[in-house]
Amino acid sequence: MSDKLTMALTKGRILKETLPLLARAGIVPVEDVLSSRKLIFNTNHRDLRLIIIRGTDVPTYVRLGAADLGVVGKDILLEQGAEGLYEPLDLGIARCRLMTAGPVGWKGSGARIRVASKFANITKRYFAEQGMHADVIKLYGAMELAPLMDLADLIVDIVDTGGTLRANGMEPLEEIASISSRLVVNKAAMRMQYAPLQEIINQITEVVEGG
Repeated sequence: MSDKLTMALTKGRILKETLPLLARAGIVPVEDVLSSRKLIFNTNHRDLRLIIIRGTDVPTYVRLGAADLGVVGKDILLEQGAEGLYEPLDLGIARCRLMTAGPVGWKGSGARIRVASKFANITKRYFAEQGMHADVIKLYGAMELAPLMDLADLIVDIVDTGGTLRANGMEPLEEIASISSRLVVNKAAMRMQYAPLQEIINQITEVVEGG
């Protein structure tokens, strides 16, 4: 086992917005993360390394202690739950909305509805709060296709500009949550390695609050 602290970063759009933020906080990988096929990177901090993984895996790595802290979208935390995680900071990056969406002009009828989403837990909770029973159809992509093919009535998905919805004859309906990327920390690590972890949190917080 390495004595280094390990920070798990979410690959993709979040990574591209996280790296400049970390750089402003004085944390820089020693190699070009975006052009490399490697998954583990040392940084200019001798005691900190980065790992690059799927967003859905970040809470698992941090919760189980394979990583000490991480960056992940709030949507993943809402879906999976935040047990074992300390969430000290909203990084304010990769902003979007988690929304219901449906065919333009859609009108529901009855208290039962078919909803396609990869966010099954969030979807069930949301519609239960609306007094509706949602039959959730779990899909992992191309959500907009589900209503078009009569697989589902509505979808629950991340909406950025809404362009993909419009291109497929759909429109956003209700906002479930405003999403951004969060810094999460393993609770046990926070107790055992408080000083070095708090130093990193403070560095990042200063950048975020400074705009």
